[in-house]
Amino acid sequence: MSISKGSKVSWNTSQGKTHGKAVEKKTKDFTFDGQDFKPTDDDPYWIVESEKTGAKAAHKESTLEGS
Repeated sequence: MSISKGSKVSWNTSQGKTHGKAVEKKTKDFTFDGQDFKPTDDDPYWIVESEKTGAKAAHKESTLEGS
């Protein structure tokens, strides 16, 4: 699946599936919300925004689904 900025995506959380949009692709090491992330070329991270709460989180591209 190809994700681009603004794509509608979904991901699993402990409360069930959450829907939102892809905000920013990260391909270099970064810190988000106090956590360090190390993306790879094969599995970059995306900053995603929940459509329900507006909260942002970092998720590996491989854990996101198009919705």
